[in-house]
Amino acid sequence: MFYLGLRLLHLNLHGLIRSHDLELGRDSDTGGQTLYVLELVKGLAARPEVEKVQLCTRLIIDRRVSSDYSKPFEKISAGAEIIRLAFGPKRYIRKELLWPYLDDLADQLVQRLQKETSLPDWIHAHYADAGYVGSLVSRRLGVPFVFTGHSLGREKQRRLLAAGVDHDQIEQNYSISKRIDAEELALAHSNLLITSTKQESEEQYARYGRFNSNDVEIIPPGVDLNRFYPTNVNLEEEDKELDKLFIPFLRNIKLPPLLAISRAVRRKNIPALIEAYGRSPVLQQRHNLILILGCREDSRQLDKQQKEVFQQVFELVDKYNLYGKVAYPKYHTREQIPSIYRWVAKKKGLFVNPALTEPFGLTLLEAAACGLPMVTTDDGGPRDIVSRCESGLLVDVTDLEAFQDGLETAGSNSSLWQTWSRNGVEAVSRHFSWDAHVCNYIAMMQKRLKFLAPRTWTVGNLKEKNPLGQKILFLDLDSKLEQPESNKGLLNLNKKLNDKSLKNDIQLGILTGRSIKAARYRYSELHLPQPSVWICRAGTEIYYADETQSDIFWQDLITVDWNRKGVEKALFDLKDYLELQSEDQQSPFKVSYLLKEPGDSILPLVRKRFRQSGLAASPYLRCHWYLDVIPLRASRAEAIRFLSLRWGLSLQEFLVFASQHGDDDLIKGLTSAVVPFEHDLSLDVLRSHQSVFFASNNQDYFIEGLKHFRFIKNF
Repeated sequence: MFYLGLRLLHLNLHGLIRSHDLELGRDSDTGGQTLYVLELVKGLAARPEVEKVQLCTRLIIDRRVSSDYSKPFEKISAGAEIIRLAFGPKRYIRKELLWPYLDDLADQLVQRLQKETSLPDWIHAHYADAGYVGSLVSRRLGVPFVFTGHSLGREKQRRLLAAGVDHDQIEQNYSISKRIDAEELALAHSNLLITSTKQESEEQYARYGRFNSNDVEIIPPGVDLNRFYPTNVNLEEEDKELDKLFIPFLRNIKLPPLLAISRAVRRKNIPALIEAYGRSPVLQQRHNLILILGCREDSRQLDKQQKEVFQQVFELVDKYNLYGKVAYPKYHTREQIPSIYRWVAKKKGLFVNPALTEPFGLTLLEAAACGLPMVTTDDGGPRDIVSRCESGLLVDVTDLEAFQDGLETAGSNSSLWQTWSRNGVEAVSRHFSWDAHVCNYIAMMQKRLKFLAPRTWTVGNLKEKNPLGQKILFLDLDSKLEQPESNKGLLNLNKKLNDKSLKNDIQLGILTGRSIKAARYRYSELHLPQPSVWICRAGTEIYYADETQSDIFWQDLITVDWNRKGVEKALFDLKDYLELQSEDQQSPFKVSYLLKEPGDSILPLVRKRFRQSGLAASPYLRCHWYLDVIPLRASRAEAIRFLSLRWGLSLQEFLVFASQHGDDDLIKGLTSAVVPFEHDLSLDVLRSHQSVFFASNNQDYFIEGLKHFRFIKNF
């Protein structure tokens, strides 16, 4: 096949994204990241070095949002398209509620990519949720992976804790531990990490255990200079339209405005700006305050965080009696944003970014490109922007007095305002154009590809005979099969599997933490058909039928960055909580411990130790007492997906009979799974998943599951 150029797959899962009329500011999930990703995809598709760009996002069927988001396919341009895949509820939900369904998307993406004539050269994931999915897809298909966090969970958590927010409340509102774990996973798998600023890399990403500074490339986002440019002509119609937008709010429309443009979320810290303005007679006499906080057709439909921010805005305007001085229009269009910057610049106003955290600050560049100077938070990206552009002031927005002083100073010198305005226009054109951003991006991709080794095995290898049959049934040897009440169920299962009249090519698979020798000995007592595959040692070894050599391709995949001695060293001083099991329970890729007290409270501590030591390891708790530590890329679930890819079987041809203990990691995704009647309560969160069936009794557990999924024909 003739190779034309790079093939790129971008993942942007939450929020609302389409090729036109982005609903920026609609909610906390549809902001600058959405705009950046769409503009990047468009810019890449326009380059001759790029053959194809796909943008994968979530398919949404919800009367509350446009039907555009329910279309599985949308063309952006000649070389770019949006692919929407359904996962989780059909309705539009906030990103914090998507975590239980991301494994479904990862499985869908793998199956979809398998069917294409060629795999992407890169998968680029944006934000933690896409980072989680991208890590799994990259791991399974061997596609190079690039990650951009946009904003990071650790930094958000740090800021919220500093602001006095309770840790449990942070967890409840933001699922912050899942987000941080996903970011760690993405960093562990990424071949390239793209950040906007040096500070973002050195002070935020560096706080993660799996961060590697050698993987970092700093590429500042670009500005579309065809839209954002300074006022050099008299655009009366543009001015009149904006006058109409703001006159209903402002007593004196001629005053130089202080302009803020952001989503109505806590992180953007808009109430602090109103507080600083309200406390200052100088600012009130000299400036109007204009807040562009997204569109709000019906305040009752705003999410909780937006309602809280707007309530604070209204209360502060009332507290300081700012009526006639503050504008916060309900509506604006994306097309009006450049005009608003220019309108404010004509009046010698200032752009203000009071955000508590700001990974980059694209609006600062947009304002500078339009000749509008800035007063901005000294956190993150604005440091680099002000340093490069010399177009305004950095201030500590957490110190209201310093914030107020900065605003008063910036608006007091007309000569300095002119210098800042001129500097900003020139610097953005030189350093922050979209052309420069896209060219740097492509150069980094091409450079890195040269040093990446191809995978050592092929998907669906047709040269070897498939040992798995057409369908495969996985049983847990260590839990459910050990229970006395399983005897009747096993007898019935054995009859069905040996019933020649059913004419089903169904093979058995065994899941176990035991060694292959111990597993075969125990299994021989059950009088079931010979398994075609064994997943042993908690998912770190795969054996076929009666072979004694484990699958070497699986071993090669999971050993990346594995350090067994490092694991033992990291947990050595936790003797009050756990102890090593006997030697026969250990293996080169599994470190097994026995807990002194049952429960999962040890897991956060163990994960923290691994992060601090930079170890590529994952802890799994079994039966509340047994802790297995295995390579990051290994698990029973990943072993099943390896088998699916290795032998060209759909995941729908796998049926897993889970144990009664916490097997949630095993039964997520597209594999069908049966949960016994008596089970750990933690599994109940999976009842909404269509691929998971909860049995109604213990004795007929196996037959009930087979019937539900119609796994055996004519049965």
